[in-house]
Amino acid sequence: MARYGLNSNYVSTKTNRKYLENYSPVLTSENLSDETRLVAISNKYNRRPDLMANDLLGSSKLWWVLVHYNRDKLKDPINDFVAGLDIVVPKRYRSPGNN
Repeated sequence: MARYGLNSNYVSTKTNRKYLENYSPVLTSENLSDETRLVAISNKYNRRPDLMANDLLGSSKLWWVLVHYNRDKLKDPINDFVAGLDIVVPKRYRSPGNN
């Protein structure tokens, strides 16, 4: 059974002997602020959600939070993450277990 770190988007997803069960992201009112903001992806972050997550959320491993919030716009989390696109970003994210 695989164990995922606190910054992983799979940390709360159950696993059976071989596979992950239904995806269950760790996005709750306890770890996300209720406030979001609209941010335009700049050239610096073109096809780099990891860099934007590092600068805005404090860890490159939280790239999936940006993709989750914008899953209607980002079907491909890398190739659709292009300069000029406006995305919704939570004001903060706190990993479960971290204060």
